[in-house]
Amino acid sequence: MMVYIRKNPGAEERLSILSNDSRYDLACACGTNDDEHRRRSKEGKWIYPVVLPNGGTTYLFKTLLSNECVNNCKYCPLRAGSDTDRCALSPEELAGAFISYYNARRVSGLFLSSAVTGSPDITMERINRSALNLRRAGFRGYIHLKVIPGASEAAIRQSLSLANAVSLNIETAGENNFKHLSTTKDYLRDIIRPIEMISRLTAKGSRYAGVKQTTQFVVGASGETDKEIISYSWRLYKELGLNRVYFSAYQRGAGSPELPGERSGLANSTSRDLLVREHRLYQTDWLIRKYGFRADEIPLDRDGNLSLGTDPKEMWAKSHPEFFPVNINRDDRGRLLRVPGLGHVMVERILSLRKNGARVGSIEKLGRRNKLLTKAERYLAF
Repeated sequence: MMVYIRKNPGAEERLSILSNDSRYDLACACGTNDDEHRRRSKEGKWIYPVVLPNGGTTYLFKTLLSNECVNNCKYCPLRAGSDTDRCALSPEELAGAFISYYNARRVSGLFLSSAVTGSPDITMERINRSALNLRRAGFRGYIHLKVIPGASEAAIRQSLSLANAVSLNIETAGENNFKHLSTTKDYLRDIIRPIEMISRLTAKGSRYAGVKQTTQFVVGASGETDKEIISYSWRLYKELGLNRVYFSAYQRGAGSPELPGERSGLANSTSRDLLVREHRLYQTDWLIRKYGFRADEIPLDRDGNLSLGTDPKEMWAKSHPEFFPVNINRDDRGRLLRVPGLGHVMVERILSLRKNGARVGSIEKLGRRNKLLTKAERYLAF
């Protein structure tokens, strides 16, 4: 296959190409409400919102340093040998472009990643040097750095010394699934062990305790089940203390034809179904992180997958009729949060009404009847 390389594009043109190619990595932010969805700036660069530890929001300047990759990740449009415009920015060019956006108040933070150029540590040196240039220039704002699979401990430690957050994408659930994705990376050595290392280095009481760690699954490329993804996510949260797990639906047609996710007849393999599946995994993630569900409580079909037609919270409710009805005037927060249609805001409203001596005698007491309240009403006793 011939690889097309554009001759001597300028820095602005390279930045346009690289910021566009960075869209394949979503591990910096995820749309859980209207204010968190990614969007392009007027200049065509990708700007992503991210929620900070203090609850505020910052807009990230998001790009790759290079899209010239030595790895053959079969799901990735930028994999070695693929036909795409190849280019790179120097760390100095990247720092200059970011400062220009920052001074114009278009962004207040940076998400920086790169294809693997040369080796993991050569790539990490360029990523870290970009961040170091910004810190030396006096920038004290938000920086999220991508950790390259196979990076050394020294390179990872330097990233942690410069960043507010780091991420190394887990890509799929388990070594057997990973064998479908790459022959140039070792799952345990290059991905799992560095994620575990970052977890230790950022643990409470450690030198880098304030640095957040996230990761991302590519959903549907390797033929993995939702059960496998949910099980791995649970362990990442509960055993390794990750701050967020993200899910990116595999874009069919973007990868190698030999991928399991490209073969016809696989469950959840159409482009539309993969997007719905991604959404269901985010709903599941929310149940685990915010609603007190365990991984083994998430309802799955006989093949180990989530329902595409019904959200997992409602599926759980339908399979546990003995739990309902929940008494809106007596039951505790945990039981109320299990009611389909009730979220944290509405549950807090219920508890506030009860604390002030009010009795909730009908669903209208909670506000204007809507689709969610009508759904909740079926599972409540007044």
